[in-house]
Amino acid sequence: MGIQIISISHKIAPLRIREMFAFTEEQQVDMMRRMTEYLEVSECVVLSTCNRTEMYVYSESGSEGVVYNLMEDVLLQCAGAEEEEDIGNYLLFFHGKKAIQHLFQVAAGLDSMVIGEDQILGQVKTAHKQARAAGTTGVYLNTFFRMAVTSAKKVKTDTDLSRTSVSTATLAIKVAEEALGSLHDKKVMIIGATGKIGGIVLMNLLSLDEAEVYVTTRSNKVISTKHGQDNFMTIEYEDRYDYIDAMDVVISATSSPHYTLTASKIRKNIRTEKPRVFVDLAVPMDIESRVTAINGVAYYNIDDFTRIAKENNQKKLREAQAATSILEEYELQFEQWMVFQKSLPIMAKVRDNFMKVTEHKGVEKAFDHLFYWVRENNDPEDLEMFFRCLNH
Repeated sequence: MGIQIISISHKIAPLRIREMFAFTEEQQVDMMRRMTEYLEVSECVVLSTCNRTEMYVYSESGSEGVVYNLMEDVLLQCAGAEEEEDIGNYLLFFHGKKAIQHLFQVAAGLDSMVIGEDQILGQVKTAHKQARAAGTTGVYLNTFFRMAVTSAKKVKTDTDLSRTSVSTATLAIKVAEEALGSLHDKKVMIIGATGKIGGIVLMNLLSLDEAEVYVTTRSNKVISTKHGQDNFMTIEYEDRYDYIDAMDVVISATSSPHYTLTASKIRKNIRTEKPRVFVDLAVPMDIESRVTAINGVAYYNIDDFTRIAKENNQKKLREAQAATSILEEYELQFEQWMVFQKSLPIMAKVRDNFMKVTEHKGVEKAFDHLFYWVRENNDPEDLEMFFRCLNH
């Protein structure tokens, strides 16, 4: 009974495993609806990003073991992973207080590969919005996610955790700079600039004003940036291989289930040998990893950012401690709310009884009756706690 979470994340699951659980929005909605069809589960939210896939449920009556089994079954079935014997080694389970702490840390970016990254808060909000639209949330998960988002915003405004934020999008540019020495006068192609991560890569590149930026587009779709920059060139997605030879950096961040670039076609279209960087920010992967066999090519994917993320995270540990203190206050508030919410039927029963005694014997006798009832139905330790609370 309560909130339970099943998680597959960058913490213990390698990219090949996370790829199996990179669900589309339609699949996420299907999972949530399938979960809430079970009598043991009344609410469900699915969060799926490039570094994690998590299912959050609220169970009114189901035991922890039963609910976990249901969650795992749905997760594996939707991933088509029933026959994968080692998948269980990559699953993390949270319930009760640890579940509450987990979401609050996720929303604030404390559980991210890059501590304090900004994108996760928007992804948490989107997951909650999607679940509400699907009709799979209620008072418990709605309040849970709202308070997690509120606490994350508090962390963002009251600490420096996100003010020097480094995300996978900014890391993509950083590894390219490290590999080539500088992006000055370099040609950079972005595949997937209309997506969230690709859009951030584009804005960051344009703000540097160093590289010559090319963006792929489909059917002459207009690409707009947050600040209206237009100092980049658009090319048809179908023509992307024609530009490969001229490019110094190629960054791909789409939600495609297929490769956007294959090693054989890249090799076929490269005519001049020079240092090149290919960065794959997608899960599943966009760029075939065999591209590393091509002379002069440096290749990076999501898992390769661990080293840079670790360096960044060391700098942010102090701010993370301040953020944790803020989150703990909100976690306590949510726990208090949850106990109160679950106790509403009991409170209503006590209130009705109190009003009946008051009507016949007066308020003073009603209070005496209430306190005697508390004394007779609790052990000494609980009684001490009860009166200690009244004395606050």
